[in-house]
Amino acid sequence: MPKPVLAIVGRPNVGKSTIFNRIVGERIAIVEDKPGVTRDRIYSSGEWLEHEFFVIDTGGIEISDEPLLGQMRAQAELAIQEADVICFVVNGREGLTAADEEVSQILQRSKKPVVIGVNKMDDHSMHEKIYEFYSLGIGEPLPISGSHGLGIGDLLDHLATHFPKDIEDKYDESTIRMSLIGRPNVGKSSLVNAILGEERVIVSDIPGTTRDAIDTPFTKDDQEYVVIDTAGMRKRGKVYESTEKYSVLRALKAIERSNVVLCVINAEEGIIEQDKKIAGYAHEAGRAVVIVVNKWDAVEKDDKTMREFEQKIRDHFLYLSYAPILFLSAKTKRRVQHLLPVVNEVMESHNLRVQTHVLNDVVVDAVTMNPTPTDHGGRRLRIKYTTQVSVAPPTFILFVNDPELLHFSYRRYLENKIREAFGFIGTPIHIMARKKND
Repeated sequence: MPKPVLAIVGRPNVGKSTIFNRIVGERIAIVEDKPGVTRDRIYSSGEWLEHEFFVIDTGGIEISDEPLLGQMRAQAELAIQEADVICFVVNGREGLTAADEEVSQILQRSKKPVVIGVNKMDDHSMHEKIYEFYSLGIGEPLPISGSHGLGIGDLLDHLATHFPKDIEDKYDESTIRMSLIGRPNVGKSSLVNAILGEERVIVSDIPGTTRDAIDTPFTKDDQEYVVIDTAGMRKRGKVYESTEKYSVLRALKAIERSNVVLCVINAEEGIIEQDKKIAGYAHEAGRAVVIVVNKWDAVEKDDKTMREFEQKIRDHFLYLSYAPILFLSAKTKRRVQHLLPVVNEVMESHNLRVQTHVLNDVVVDAVTMNPTPTDHGGRRLRIKYTTQVSVAPPTFILFVNDPELLHFSYRRYLENKIREAFGFIGTPIHIMARKKND
C-alpha cells in the first residue's frame, strides 16, 4: 500500500521546520529564527502508531520574482497537488494574520483535509489565544509547541484520521511493476515509448512536461508489466525549476509501488549529485535496481568509452555495486530490446529464496576461507546458523554469539560470498545478526 503524504504549510517563521523535525524524529530541516531559512525542499518518512507516511516541509519553496504572498500561495498550491492531508501551521503568539487567511482560503478550496496546528503555545496560559483561529472555518485549532514537543501527539492523531484507508493494489502479484526515476530531461518518457513501441506518453525536450504519474500496463512474452512513469510539474517553468525537489517526492511514491526501479541517467550530461540522491532512494527502499544510461547515441565513442563510463558509475554509485548497467538510446531504440530481459532477471533475483542447508554450506565455507573477526578483548564472532527470512529484498539472519561482533566489513564479505554463490543480480540483500544462546 502506498504511503500517504502529509504536507506542512504556513507562512514564514511559524515553525514549520521545527514541527517537521519533531514528526520525523530527527533534525533534518535547518531551523533558525529567520524567515525563509529552510533552503531546500525537505521531505522524509514519518511513523505514528501503526501509520507510515511521507512528510514534506514546504518552507524551502521560493519563487524569486514573486512577492512573499505569491510565494506562499505557490507553496500551498504545490502542497495541495502532492498531499493527502495538510497540516496548516500558524503562529499563536502573533495571532491571526491576513496571510494566514489567504493560505486558509486556498487550502479550503482544495477540498483536501486540513488540520490547524497553532504553534508556539508553550504553556497552558497561552491556549486562550487559539480561539481566534476558529474564524478560519477549518475546524478545531490544536495548540502545539514544536520547540518543546507539546501537543504533537494530538496533532498526529488528528492528521492520521485523514490518511487514506486500505488502498488496494490493483495489479496481480505476478505483474512486474517498474518505475523510471531520474532527473528531468533524462528521457524517461521517451524510454517508456521505446519499451512500449508506440507513442503513449507526451515527449518534449522541455524538462517537466510529463503532467501526471502514468501507469501503463502491457504484456510481453506472456509476462505482465506496469511501467510507472514519474510525473513532472504542472506549473510554469520558473515554478518548476524552484520546486524540482517535488519530483523527488513523486519518485519516492513511485518507488514505493515498484518491484524494479530503472535509474535513468543522461549520457550527454554525465553523472551529477542529484542522480546519486535519486538512486539512493531506490536502494534504501530495498527495490531491485537497473541503471539505464540513456542517450548513448549522442555520445562520441571509441572502444574504451563504455568501459570508462561504467567505471565512473561504479565509482559514484558504490552502494549499487549489484545493479546491472545498460547503455541504450530511447530515441533510436538501439539496445532497448535488452531492457526487459534484464528487468526479468533482477526481478527473479529479488524474489529468490535459498535453501537453508545450501546457504549454511556457503557461509561455513566463507568462514573457513576468512575466519570471523575478534574484538579488542579477543572474543571471536561465532556464526551458529544462517537462514533466509524473507524475499523482496532477500533478507538473511545470522544467529551468532554476540551481534556486536559482526563488523561492517565482515558483513560485506559475507554478502559478497552469498552473491558469488547465488547471483542476486540487481537486488540489495540484507544481512542481520541475532543473538543465539548456547
